[in-house]
Amino acid sequence: MNRRQIIVSSFVLGIAVLLMGCSGGLKTPTLAFGKPLPDKYNSPDGMTLGKDNCIYLSMNNVNDFTHPAKVLCITEDDQLEEIVQLPAHPETGVASPLGLVFASDGNLYVSDNQSFASEKPGLSRIIKVTMNNGKATGCKVVALGFNMANGITTKGDRIYIAETNLNAGKPHKSGVYSFTLAELNSESPIVVKGLGDSHLITSFVTKNEDHPVGANGVAFNSKGELFVCNFGDAQVLKFIVDDNAKVQSQEIFAQGGGMMSVDGMQIDKEDNLWIADFLGNAVVKISPTGEVMIVSKNGQTDGANGELDAPSECIRRGDRVYVSNIDLTYGDNKADKVHTMSLIEL
Repeated sequence: MNRRQIIVSSFVLGIAVLLMGCSGGLKTPTLAFGKPLPDKYNSPDGMTLGKDNCIYLSMNNVNDFTHPAKVLCITEDDQLEEIVQLPAHPETGVASPLGLVFASDGNLYVSDNQSFASEKPGLSRIIKVTMNNGKATGCKVVALGFNMANGITTKGDRIYIAETNLNAGKPHKSGVYSFTLAELNSESPIVVKGLGDSHLITSFVTKNEDHPVGANGVAFNSKGELFVCNFGDAQVLKFIVDDNAKVQSQEIFAQGGGMMSVDGMQIDKEDNLWIADFLGNAVVKISPTGEVMIVSKNGQTDGANGELDAPSECIRRGDRVYVSNIDLTYGDNKADKVHTMSLIEL
């Protein structure tokens, strides 16, 4: 082979490797638990990792509210166990859980997004699930008045919760509330008032009029920095907050990079952000420095073979990423009769 042939061959090989890296780098998800979920678990959503290394999962059941909403756990050997059935709202007759998190008091706090059950504003809640040695011993509503309670996280003795919709008009505003655990454990539930409420630590605008869905996933990294997903604008915001939940600064941490939306979010032990891209049918990893990487992505599907199907949250446990396919009818997605979670091996 002469020098010219070697150069041409090397160039072709380089192009081939580049194309393989672009197209072959995506992970192919498989079906978590090896089979679809039963009808009684038809809309999985929020997840959080407990100290027992179990993944606690909110089962919203919005696609068939005849099955009551529950909190489940995914055990270390990938078995699904029921933890508690959540109390139904007195007006809608259902609970509609999204985010959930363990606070420093050892109890589980769950956002109950009633906008899936009713168009009436102000019905959403925070529910406290009292836990003892991995067992639920009671449920209590500790905060009321949210329009669309969504992602929820914690730092120190405080709870932070995303309010996806603060107002009915334009521009579309959303934000984040914060409460101390002492406030949430008073005799009477806190009732929030929306814009102007003293517990509202920040608000921002979503500019995408095709998808006017605002604050969604929320999480703290190991440095105590708060990250908030702005769903419609496909951007992740970073906030520096002090111990009293006062915002010291904010910035756009990540945007674009192939993301079409940013739904639920969890942060792993290495400070990587794991985000479900509902509109893009994708799972996204954002590095601690803000680099966006699409980890897995596929077209419209019913998810029967483990494909992503309108994912709303993902969480890393060890070398595996578990993905909730809430499969709502929204955007290009149409809900189907196949209910699944996906599993991505890293």
